[in-house]
Amino acid sequence: MKHNKVPAKTSSSEDVDQFLRQLDAVTQQSSERHRGRLLFALDATASRQPTWDRACQLQGDMFVKTRGIGALDVQICFYRGYDQFRVSPWYNNPADLVRAMSSVSCLGGHTQISRVLSHALREHKKHPVAAVVFIGDCLEEPLDDLCHLAGQLGLVSVPLFIFQEGRDALASNGFKQLARLSRGAHCQFDNHGAEVLGELLNAVAVFATGGQKALRSFGETSSAAVKKLCHKLENPSA
Repeated sequence: MKHNKVPAKTSSSEDVDQFLRQLDAVTQQSSERHRGRLLFALDATASRQPTWDRACQLQGDMFVKTRGIGALDVQICFYRGYDQFRVSPWYNNPADLVRAMSSVSCLGGHTQISRVLSHALREHKKHPVAAVVFIGDCLEEPLDDLCHLAGQLGLVSVPLFIFQEGRDALASNGFKQLARLSRGAHCQFDNHGAEVLGELLNAVAVFATGGQKALRSFGETSSAAVKKLCHKLENPSA
């Protein structure tokens, strides 16, 4: 059986820094948009049911926060059970989005994050995607493969905003690497962090429609958690 190794053991810090410098040379996405596209991905395995329910409640507010900046289109994708990966149409109405999410039940299974990242790359080729949000608590796949996909997202300026529930150390290490390679951000929250998660999702929605300039302005009057997210996005290596 092949034993997969994580990049932290196979690549030096100099190699990672060199790759990130390469990303700096890539033309970044425009800071002004008329319509943003946000891919909202969730782990819908059995342990995710509480987070899924909270995410349903938080979705409508994402649209409200973007008024006056630009319109927002959101697509849901999720994995669950045995090899199930589902993708919704693109929604621009919060009621339709919440209705679609509410119809899904969570099932036990392993993570399929590689399918999320591969789908994001395909969607971006069809029409630009401003950002990918992922909510999960576990990482059970070869990290080398995931980092390769995250690096590709970084090269086309599609940042990953990874919101991790819980404190699983292995998942946290992997999620941090994926966020960094995509020039996104990784944040953790606990079972009582629904309000903080909502604020962070609103911030990402603002970024998806107005870019870093709009996010920076939004962060000036927001909570410490949002300010921290802004700092992570502007300083991915911090």
